Amino acid sequence: MGPEEEEEMAMASSSSQQQWQERVLELTKLLQEQGDPPFLWAVEVGKCLLGAGLQAPSVELGQLLISHLCWSNNGPMLWKYLEQAMGTRLLNSLHILALLTFRVIPYRQLQPEAYRLYLELLNRYAFSPALLDGASCQEKTVKAVDEALQLSQVFGTPLTELGQTVVLFLFTVISNLLDATAEDWGLPVGWSEKPWILTGNTGQHDMEIDVENTINEKRQRHRENLRRTNSSMAMEVIGKLMEHKRTSSLLRLVRRNMPEQWTGLFQRLQMYESHSSLSNSKMATEMFAQLTGCIQRGLSQEFRPNQHRAIKALIDAGSSISLFEHNHGVGRAASWLPFDLFMEDAMEGKQLLTTSAIETLAELVKSLQAVNGASWQETFLGLWIASFRLIQREREPLEGPVPHLDARLSILLSITPLAVMKIIEEEERSLQTAGSNTAGDFVSTDEHGRERKGLGTRRAALASSLKILGQFESLLTPPQSVVSAANQAAAKAANFVSSLNGGIVRFDGMSSNDSSSRTGGNMWHLIVEACIARRLIDSSAYFWPGYAGELVSPLPQSTPVQVSPWAAFMEGAALSVSLRNALIATPASSLAELEKVYQIVINGPEEERTAAARILCGASLTCGWNVQEHAVHLVLKLLSPPAPPDCRGPVSHLVANAPLLYAVLLAVTSADIVHVLSLYGMFPEVAVALMPICEVFGSISPTVPQTSNTGEDISVYMVFSCAFLLLLKLWKFYRPPHEHCMLGKGAPVGSELTLEYLLLLRNNRLASSFNTPVENSAKENGQYLGERSSVIGSSLPQPLIPVKGQSPGALSLIAQPVFIDSFPNFNAWYRQHKACIASTLSGIVRCNPLHQIADKLLNMMYRKLSKGGTVSSTTGTSASSSLSNSSGSVGEEASLRPMLPAWDILGAVPFVVDAVLTACAHGRLSPRDLTTGLRDLVDFLPASLAIIVSYFTAEVTRGVWKPASMNGTDWPSPAANLHNIESQIKEVLAATGVHIPSLTVGGNAPATLPLPLAALVSLTITFKLDKSAEHLHGVAGPALESTAGGSPWPSTPIVAALWAQKVRRWHDYIVFFSSRTVFKQDKHAVVQLLKSCFAAALGSSNSLVSKLTVHGGVGALLGHGFRSHLAPGGMSPVAPGFLYLRTYRAIYDIMFIPEEILSLVVGVARDLSTMETDEHCGQTGKSAHRLKSRQLSLAVVMAKVKQASTLGASLLCVTGGSGLVQILYQETLPTWFLSGSGTKPKSEGSVSILEGYAIAHFSILCGACAWGMNASSLSTKRAQMINYHMGFLASALQQKFSLGCEHATWKAYVIGFLSMMITCAPNWISDVNLETLRKLAIGLRWWHEPELALALLERGGCRAMSAAAELVMS
Repeated sequence: MGPEEEEEMAMASSSSQQQWQERVLELTKLLQEQGDPPFLWAVEVGKCLLGAGLQAPSVELGQLLISHLCWSNNGPMLWKYLEQAMGTRLLNSLHILALLTFRVIPYRQLQPEAYRLYLELLNRYAFSPALLDGASCQEKTVKAVDEALQLSQVFGTPLTELGQTVVLFLFTVISNLLDATAEDWGLPVGWSEKPWILTGNTGQHDMEIDVENTINEKRQRHRENLRRTNSSMAMEVIGKLMEHKRTSSLLRLVRRNMPEQWTGLFQRLQMYESHSSLSNSKMATEMFAQLTGCIQRGLSQEFRPNQHRAIKALIDAGSSISLFEHNHGVGRAASWLPFDLFMEDAMEGKQLLTTSAIETLAELVKSLQAVNGASWQETFLGLWIASFRLIQREREPLEGPVPHLDARLSILLSITPLAVMKIIEEEERSLQTAGSNTAGDFVSTDEHGRERKGLGTRRAALASSLKILGQFESLLTPPQSVVSAANQAAAKAANFVSSLNGGIVRFDGMSSNDSSSRTGGNMWHLIVEACIARRLIDSSAYFWPGYAGELVSPLPQSTPVQVSPWAAFMEGAALSVSLRNALIATPASSLAELEKVYQIVINGPEEERTAAARILCGASLTCGWNVQEHAVHLVLKLLSPPAPPDCRGPVSHLVANAPLLYAVLLAVTSADIVHVLSLYGMFPEVAVALMPICEVFGSISPTVPQTSNTGEDISVYMVFSCAFLLLLKLWKFYRPPHEHCMLGKGAPVGSELTLEYLLLLRNNRLASSFNTPVENSAKENGQYLGERSSVIGSSLPQPLIPVKGQSPGALSLIAQPVFIDSFPNFNAWYRQHKACIASTLSGIVRCNPLHQIADKLLNMMYRKLSKGGTVSSTTGTSASSSLSNSSGSVGEEASLRPMLPAWDILGAVPFVVDAVLTACAHGRLSPRDLTTGLRDLVDFLPASLAIIVSYFTAEVTRGVWKPASMNGTDWPSPAANLHNIESQIKEVLAATGVHIPSLTVGGNAPATLPLPLAALVSLTITFKLDKSAEHLHGVAGPALESTAGGSPWPSTPIVAALWAQKVRRWHDYIVFFSSRTVFKQDKHAVVQLLKSCFAAALGSSNSLVSKLTVHGGVGALLGHGFRSHLAPGGMSPVAPGFLYLRTYRAIYDIMFIPEEILSLVVGVARDLSTMETDEHCGQTGKSAHRLKSRQLSLAVVMAKVKQASTLGASLLCVTGGSGLVQILYQETLPTWFLSGSGTKPKSEGSVSILEGYAIAHFSILCGACAWGMNASSLSTKRAQMINYHMGFLASALQQKFSLGCEHATWKAYVIGFLSMMITCAPNWISDVNLETLRKLAIGLRWWHEPELALALLERGGCRAMSAAAELVMS
């Protein structure tokens, strides 16, 4: 087709369009003059449209009629024709109302009649589904409406769908009607610049207006009356739009997805109401107040789970604070069980957290508050009570290398307040941002329309919860170690109150060690002081009823006062020996005190620096709860001392600080301090600080030892060994190859923790703190409950002290990403270490430098053997030259020690150990000499213990060594107490309901161990049990336990018996931790333990269908730690939950646990619903009493179901975090519904429904605990899993596959899951694919759940706005 032909066709089309438009206008004018009815006009116009080839409703016809109407032909008959066309669908209602909004509102004063008719049309058609009539020509309608009202420009979003256009049109109409009415009443319009619609349109439209110069007086009065009544009618129309079910649903979409526009509208509304009251306009004030009420009623129509009583019971068990006083937990108290399990799990000293417990606990608090539908007061109260129970559970800890009471007090008095502070600050930061009322809720404003910004509801809820704590006297008794601190806190409050009443204040001089105080403090006083210290509450708490009252009386003036050592130090007292010891034993009370000590470490005289470092690592770090986060931060900085300005290189800088580093390292290796660092998630930073120390001190040869200010000789080997062993303790360096193979994607992150992972976490934190994009793979791979990646800086203070004289590059290492390749010597050892674990040693050639070093080490270890020795560094051969024929004189002994860098020695140690173990296996070296030689090697270089441990653990798994007979001749014998140990292990298991027939006790078989394990246990029992050897036990102990647990039974009892003989006071601890190894490879034992946990928590020892009144809850689940029940003359059994928390990390394969826990949750629901059915079977009485009894039974049953699902979710998340929750969503749940696992055939309807609700609550709570409710480091992983699971639900609703479970169970699950997601986790829905949401909404409509379908789409974001609008209007 040529250009000329195209031009001809365009001219023909234009001519045709002009012809039908002229025909319509002529027809309209003719029928209008004849007074013909509107129906006849509509018929004739419809014929014209058909003749022109146009489809109704016609956008072109609407534009033609409105242009003709405004304003040259503004007659009543034409308005009737227009209304008839809208009613008969010749015109699109949305389009016509949009055109009239643009044309009429600006000229409402000049054309009051037109404005009234416009309001009438709006009142009639705005609520009608006819607004969506343009679906057949959607693109044209959307474009026409957008051009008329400029919606894309106003809202900053392109319009492509009709539903979205309807929503924005309604909001625009309401907004402009509100502003127009305010302007008509003489109120200042709430815009810095008038909306363009209100300004009118000058030019051609003004020219179309024909205003008569002379109007009779009656006509003028009529128009004035219209102007007055039009404003009232406009307000009524707005009220109807806001209150009507359909339009209010559409407007809620704006409130959720365009909070800024919604907030602006409400701010203007409140301003208008305020100004109308000031202008004494009673009518306007009343109208605005009525409109406010209409809006509130409209918004209140939002979806609530109340229509499903069972779901309502799951989300909201009712406020019942008194339930916290009981331990059985049926009701609201059971909702906070995850707090107890999280805190108790954090007390496992062998589990080293890589992220802060503050971050994890804060996320858990927010998740439980949302899932439980609880107030913040209830939530904080549940948190405090769980913390108090943690303290009461271990008032007298078991003897052993476990965290002591100070760690539990740190959770209560430091970690928990910091988590609460994070939650409160999060709310208050959001209130301080521009347009703080982002939800569009009603806010309080002053006379100038400015919002009154308060402190937020969470801070007030915290104060209220703390005030209530005084009622729980049974939980407030302080342990003996903190009685003095509690008395001091109580005295502080009493003296504060007394000072205001004219009393005598004598508090400032009291010492925390003064136990002679006449006050009577408790844990309530300690926690309130902790919150005051962090400015969470103020000193008005001292006036709470019963807080200071009669419990405390001020000290008389004659009472002697003991000066606090910190007070003396701050006043300038010299750091004498006595003052140093006092400061080490007494925690600091303020940050200023810690800062002054730190300044001495950095800039003080050399004789005081080491002492100051020990002070920072003393009581202030372990029990200085009000400043503990600052102490942690400063101790971490001590591991990276700043270089002086004249420093030429890192070697001289670190070596010069050897005494300081050794003092800090020796203190930090303590189990209690390691646990504190773990709670604060500082291990990635600790690893980065230790690596340069290891690199430097491991690369230089030992010289003359330096002497510290305490007279202690400090060698290069000592500093290196402390740093190296502490670094290796941060991850399971000894894990043998077979455990790597058995770890699945659901394994806990601690099981796959590597040094690379620690560095990646730290580098991600560094990048986050500087807002620098880096690889986020650490955040998406293997992070689970308790392991969320987060910057500890958000909970800890920023760098506290600018160090004077510090060179600009002193902290360059800390401020940059760190990789293993940055440390060549460390990297070389690390590669060798992984190779030695992965495969056997192949031997070395004699010319290799490692051979020479190995020979020197062997000479040192076995210098007293005969010259014809049998041990060689060349594995499997004889090498007499490797042995010393020396008599072992002192001079020769020193000369035999190789003075080489530690890295060179560590490289040769694997070959040394392999040589001596091979010699022992072939009888060329006695077991006693083997042990003695290894001990000499460890004494020479303690860091070599790590290589010995990793070699032995790897060799045990290879199974190539013959067993060693533990007969007391060659190897130590466990016979003295082996039978007793085995019996007590069975007793511990039996007390928790675990019975393993394969566990043999006694017997005539000789006790044997794999040779490497026998060598390892023989070596470890030679170590002393004092603080000087604590760094050795911290490395050898976990490896020994892991290796013994992976060996055939009864390896563990044999190792336990040997250690129990050495340390009798650890007997109970050894037996308890030995019992854990039974679960390592026995899934049946794990299942039995899980069943016992459910039975204990639900209050039933035999059957779950026994009496509901039997008490269970936290007390039965966790008991009292290691000493749950004192058993005279025997081992003290423990509660099943406590045993599980200390056991699950030892389980190799945890992939089966989601299915087992799901089966237990479903089993509880089935048993309870069956019992409820049996109780009411045949009871058809009509009395109100029986009906109320049945309702009460439903509430109790649902509370039990919620308790079971909460327990199941808590155990699942603690065990495997987001990894196991991912398996639950991807595999376990789909498999369960498809196969109908565990579903009884032809179950009662109530049974199936209750099962579905139980699974729904269990699934939601698992996701909430693992992934959180809001944006977090796991948002991407959560979005993937939720999308996957929602896709499964949508496909099943579309019947793309058949389900094996009963339909009632499936329907209850889908409705329950979506209802709780909408109510508790709406942010999850925004991550779901839009098409999936549409499919789910369609399926819910098939189930007659339109409100649920709409609520789902409402929370889908702007992208789902059109789909939601179409659902509303359909």
